[in-house]
Amino acid sequence: MGDSNQMNGAEAMVRMLEAQGVTHIFGLCGDTTLPFYDAMLQLDHGITHVLTRDERCAAYMADGYSRVTGRVGVCEGPSGGGATYILPGLIEANESSYAVLAITTDISVGSYGKFPLTEVDQEALMRPLTKYNTVIKQAAHIPRMVRAAFRAMTSGRAGAAHLGLPYDIQYDAVEATDVWGDLSFASYPAHPTAPDPAQVEAAVAAILSAQNPLIVCGGGVIISGGCEDLARIAARLDIAVATSISGKGSLSDDHPQSLGVVGSNGGTDETWEMMQEADLVVFMGCRAGSTTTSRWTAPKPGARVVHFDNDPMTIGANYRTEVGVIGDLRLALSQMNAVLDGLDDLPGFGGAARVADIKARKFARFQTLATSAATPIRPERIIDTLNRLLPEASVVVSDPGTSCPYYNAFGFRPQAGRHYITNRAHGALGYAIGASIGAWFGRPESKVVALMGDGSFGFSCGELETAVRYNVPVTFIVLSNASFGWIKASQKDDKDARYYNVDFGRTDNAKVAEGFGVTSWRVETPADLDRVMAKALAHEGPTLIDIITQPLEQSAAPVMRWMG
Repeated sequence: MGDSNQMNGAEAMVRMLEAQGVTHIFGLCGDTTLPFYDAMLQLDHGITHVLTRDERCAAYMADGYSRVTGRVGVCEGPSGGGATYILPGLIEANESSYAVLAITTDISVGSYGKFPLTEVDQEALMRPLTKYNTVIKQAAHIPRMVRAAFRAMTSGRAGAAHLGLPYDIQYDAVEATDVWGDLSFASYPAHPTAPDPAQVEAAVAAILSAQNPLIVCGGGVIISGGCEDLARIAARLDIAVATSISGKGSLSDDHPQSLGVVGSNGGTDETWEMMQEADLVVFMGCRAGSTTTSRWTAPKPGARVVHFDNDPMTIGANYRTEVGVIGDLRLALSQMNAVLDGLDDLPGFGGAARVADIKARKFARFQTLATSAATPIRPERIIDTLNRLLPEASVVVSDPGTSCPYYNAFGFRPQAGRHYITNRAHGALGYAIGASIGAWFGRPESKVVALMGDGSFGFSCGELETAVRYNVPVTFIVLSNASFGWIKASQKDDKDARYYNVDFGRTDNAKVAEGFGVTSWRVETPADLDRVMAKALAHEGPTLIDIITQPLEQSAAPVMRWMG
């Protein structure tokens, strides 16, 4: 750099990420990325770049990182195939309300329309998937567009952003005086908006007028940091709190009023009783979508609905809503407690006693299966082993296949907050390996476990090399049943067991993992499970357990309906 007041576009991008508080980038090299990588190499910036084996997994790593830190997760990839591969992670983060930024380098602006290798309209490609999206056409625009992306990702309902960075502008000059960041948008929710106090008061009045109310929390309570205020409301009103899958952790699993997950994936007949019996349902940071409501079969017709969310588009979308409260969930819950503080003789709704009865019946049935010595090993036994052996502050990441309904229903985490991650917006297989690695980079003091079926394992097992290269001490657990089990179970239920193209050959996944350098075990009998699990969890590097598991279509899976 001849002029100390200028830097090139690639250097400006690095400096802008640094100025916005970025400490980790997950990504994969490409020819259009050469200037950006050179800037990363030569500048002193304090950002850790994690080289991945696949852009899709880079986005999943950024997603997992963002979920456990509340900070923006950043991923990057090259033009063409890199942009298309990174796309699945962006749509998952955006629809799940997590802040993930994807930077995809691009062909030179000067070559647009000349049929160069890897040309694709990145702006059109990413537009439906993101809150903010642009391909930067001039180097001078880099600083303000990075700032705009961070504002969009972290304010209001959090979501994803995409910046395209063409090759030629990475060499063009940028004024150093314009390279500055705003750290108030480094984490989310940034600048949260408080709800209208009158609407909060109306919501409290509606709840107190009910006979049998039920709170149903989505991911919004955890994202906002509202767990403590929620726990206070649940205890002082003795009101039961159920959750969606993404809301698991809104209360700790041992909280007296914590009912657990409800709905078609991980809900059980016992927990569904409270959804059907409620005369008023309070949705909190929950979209009331098809899974949580078992395709809108509950709340029952005539039940009253109160809805809290920071996105006004969710309120009234599926149910006629008596009171809608729009604003940050933590601030709304805090206002609720302030309203309750001013009231005398608060009612008790008997939530703890009802929850205790439901859980006793639900877990009695679970324990019968969890102690079974049958082979192939029952999924319930795997979840029970994890519940007993996992350290208290662990993070569990599940792919959306075989492991997901079991952990939704029966997984036990004794702390509130984000200790469970699964990709519920689009349910793409292959998520858990990348997301768990990203979660560990975000929370390295916690034990991280990744659960997946062997179908999911085949999508992304190449990232085991990444785990080995960085010595990431994640324990990967593969529930092996040699099929795409969710679809096979659906074919049993919906198509009278007419199975078609859902089975594949059994692979020794422990040997596959060993080939990457992962310390691995294959478990076929229940008697070996505790011993192997304890060794894997205690190991200081990456580990994998390949467990020969009961096929999903033969199981008593906690799934109310297979087709979501």
